[in-house]
Amino acid sequence: MRTLLTFAALFLSIALLQLSSGAISPLDALSGLQNGFTTTQVGMLGSSHFLGFFIGCWWAPRLMGNVGHSRAFGAFAACGAISAIAHPIYIDPWLWAALRIMTGLCIAGCYTVVEAWLQARVTNSNRGQVLGVYRSVDLGASLVAQLFIAVLEPGHYVSYNLLAILCCACLLPLLVTRSLPPVTPVSPRLSPLKTLRVSPLGAAGVVVAGVTAASFRMVGPVYGQKLGLAAGDIAYFLAAFVLGGAVAQAPIGWIADRYDRRWVLIIVSVLSVLACFGTITMSGGSRESVLIAAALFGLVTFPVYSLSSAHANDFATPEQAVEISASLMFMYGIGAIASPLGASYLMERSGPEMLFIIIAIAHASLAVFGLFRMMSGRPTTTRAPYRYLPRTTFILTRLLRRGQHEPGTNNPNSNPADRAS
Repeated sequence: MRTLLTFAALFLSIALLQLSSGAISPLDALSGLQNGFTTTQVGMLGSSHFLGFFIGCWWAPRLMGNVGHSRAFGAFAACGAISAIAHPIYIDPWLWAALRIMTGLCIAGCYTVVEAWLQARVTNSNRGQVLGVYRSVDLGASLVAQLFIAVLEPGHYVSYNLLAILCCACLLPLLVTRSLPPVTPVSPRLSPLKTLRVSPLGAAGVVVAGVTAASFRMVGPVYGQKLGLAAGDIAYFLAAFVLGGAVAQAPIGWIADRYDRRWVLIIVSVLSVLACFGTITMSGGSRESVLIAAALFGLVTFPVYSLSSAHANDFATPEQAVEISASLMFMYGIGAIASPLGASYLMERSGPEMLFIIIAIAHASLAVFGLFRMMSGRPTTTRAPYRYLPRTTFILTRLLRRGQHEPGTNNPNSNPADRAS
């Protein structure tokens, strides 16, 4: 308990940040539609968010090196607060897109600071406990943030002010903590082509994960509105997706650590295709059937990033782990930046079901590519343990890997039969 209290300020800051930033995406989608934005313009807001996130992942370590952790966190949080509070001042899709770039910067920067802080302070004895709480806090706050849409009035300045207040509040725990900031981490090299050669299937998997998560979470509210769902039902629709993904992590992790991960990834991709068409089929049904479809969709699509990352790390040396993670995030960003805009454009031209048709095509392609890799390559004899990886920053991989090759720790690249399960 004392260990967790040491990190309580960081956890509270992340929870408040997630409550603010997690709610602004669906709020923007509903507010934009209410103010006459086209579906494509709403998708542009989602793509802008991930563009800012992508930039922030690489800028944040450098800013921390120049001004320190606390000041960097304050600067990024200020970007998020300014973005939220500026929305009602002038309603224009291009201005809102610029503001969403600031939101993406805020999330990437703040998460980088917190994960760097955790990476410097955890020990081998408490790493699992601390990371378990950290990921639970992040998922829990994300789930609650989706439910905020049930009470936040779209397009109203009060709604954006409340989110700005939460973003400002995330500054307080971290800035008043008595824990000293750590040494700034070294930024990894970005080598996506090298990572593609090391693990083509892992690289393809994270791109598909980016297409899936970004398009659903950024354009999902538009889909829900086109189905005739009320704001409260859209909140439950998005929350069901997150909840389904959270439930999936333990069983998928257990399976992925015991069987060939290529087969697991192929099967999950096939199930994702079925879930997409199931969601389309159930869209005309009752409110409950729509929510069940969203939960099942999250159940099978949410683990794809962690599965792909684990598969890629099976082929990496310990020294390559952070570099691989950074490159995978780069590839995830490519899919995440492009997909909301593309999905929203096709939805506007051909109907709301195009959201899930695009995702189904992406997962079907991944399954076919996985089968091709099964025929052309051999399974690795080394295994990195499966872990749920929030798509936050590359520092999380350094945090997970640190100390694993010190005496008395399990080597993640040893044969699975030689490790305790």
